[in-house]
Amino acid sequence: MLDGELTGGHVLRRAIRGQRRRIVAASSLGMAHQCCEALVPVVIGMVIDEAVATGSTSALWRWLLALAVLFLVLSTCYRTAARITDGSGEHAAHRIRLDLGAKVLDPRGGADRGRLPGALTAVATGDAARVGAVAAALPYAVSALAGLAVSAVALLRISVPLGLLVLLGVPPLLWLGHVISRPLERRSEAEQERAAHASGVAADLVTGLRVLKGIGAEPAAVSRYRRTSQESLAAALRAARSRAWHDGAILALTGVFIAVIGLVGAHLAMRGSISVGDLVAAVGLAQYLLGPFQLLTYVNGEFALGRASADRVAEVLASPPAVAAGQKTLPQPVTGRLRLRGVALGALRRMDADIAPGSLVGIVAKDSAVANDLLLCLGRELDPDEGTVELDGVPLTELHPDTVRRAVLVAHHDAALFESSLLDNVRAGTDPTEKDVERALAASAADDVAQALPQGVDTLLAERGRSLSGGQRQRVALARALAADPPVLVVHDPTTAVDTVTESRIAARLRELRSGRTTVLVTTSPALLAATDRVLVLEGGAVTAEGRHLELVSADEAYRAAVLA
Repeated sequence: MLDGELTGGHVLRRAIRGQRRRIVAASSLGMAHQCCEALVPVVIGMVIDEAVATGSTSALWRWLLALAVLFLVLSTCYRTAARITDGSGEHAAHRIRLDLGAKVLDPRGGADRGRLPGALTAVATGDAARVGAVAAALPYAVSALAGLAVSAVALLRISVPLGLLVLLGVPPLLWLGHVISRPLERRSEAEQERAAHASGVAADLVTGLRVLKGIGAEPAAVSRYRRTSQESLAAALRAARSRAWHDGAILALTGVFIAVIGLVGAHLAMRGSISVGDLVAAVGLAQYLLGPFQLLTYVNGEFALGRASADRVAEVLASPPAVAAGQKTLPQPVTGRLRLRGVALGALRRMDADIAPGSLVGIVAKDSAVANDLLLCLGRELDPDEGTVELDGVPLTELHPDTVRRAVLVAHHDAALFESSLLDNVRAGTDPTEKDVERALAASAADDVAQALPQGVDTLLAERGRSLSGGQRQRVALARALAADPPVLVVHDPTTAVDTVTESRIAARLRELRSGRTTVLVTTSPALLAATDRVLVLEGGAVTAEGRHLELVSADEAYRAAVLA
């Protein structure tokens, strides 16, 4: 199935199919439980007619034994079915979370477009749980319908009119329940949408909390979150009112239906059409019917919530990839020659550039949008609208994104650290040798950071690295990029928060460590640019000048303004 064809219905069916065995097992046990419960009032009626009315002690003990067996079976079936049912819901939700995780981590990208990270988290938690609850609710629906069927047969045995009343009355009642659930479904979808947005805003504010405090923007941030939270609360209250109205309306309809059954049974008993035991059984069955109807009400509500959440899950899973998966491979070994021909994307305007293998090249872009769009192209997070980017003569669009990123590592300026040890952050899922890690730490001056920490490189970086200063975080992030040792390394502003002396040391060590490997520094740092072989100057999204750093400082006024200002 193509991603674009995925709908909420597909998500629900996939969740149910994936738990088919558990659902069948739980449904079978649930049916046995409901059948035994339905037979309890029937057996009580038999006790009255065959033991109490006749005074037969043996009949009394026989039917009491039958009641005991019924209760033993129904209690055992209930416990086992509940355990399997809950498991099916959890497994279904887990499967959906795995699908969402795979989509978000897909090298082709696309899942995060137009969504805050907190919103994706809300879909993977709240919405996945609601879809999983549908798989858990299905056995309840099957068992409730089985209970209704057994009750109808029992009532037919007692009286044809009573049995027909149940058989003919249940379908319209179920249809009315479906109609009543539609407003709940709509409002539930709006509630989840607002809750996801509030979660995303909260995550966004927490991420930038120190920055907000630094610029004194706490009141604006609080106001923004309060407004978002109030909108989420209003949507939740509307959904709660809709749920209350839904449950109340279903309960009222069910009560009326059961009362009609009781009245018809009483009328038949007064006419002598049924015995006292039959009347007791009929009244007991009418009261028992409240259980299956409540189950169906619960199931109907879960399906309404699940359908709304399934639509949101499907929207993420069906997100089109940001880039296509090419089939070509790179010649080995990768030399690292980069060529850009007429590249246009966003702020980039037909950029041309040749970067020789093993060279250290600086790129100066005063406009941060130009730098960002260039990084997106080089890392193949997006493909150019026009032109081509080639690596060793192969267009990046003809390569799989995984292939590109194994060869070209783009280290963004805002690279995040993980809540793990400094050493784990530098390794970051790769497998560098101890010597490679030491060299990367030294080249990035992150060894000084490690020495200042209580447990050195084994120190836990709390709050995703925010326990470090801005300059320390940048050095650890740079060490991570250097330890990966890719054929082509593209680094964006790696030293903006680092002091001048340390920055000069990093520039010299970086050139030594990356000798023979292609390295691109997108920066305006004079210290880093002075260490490069060549500098490209971007103005208006295109290359307007190139040369050595000192040459450009002497000859290009715009370059001086960008680098020395």
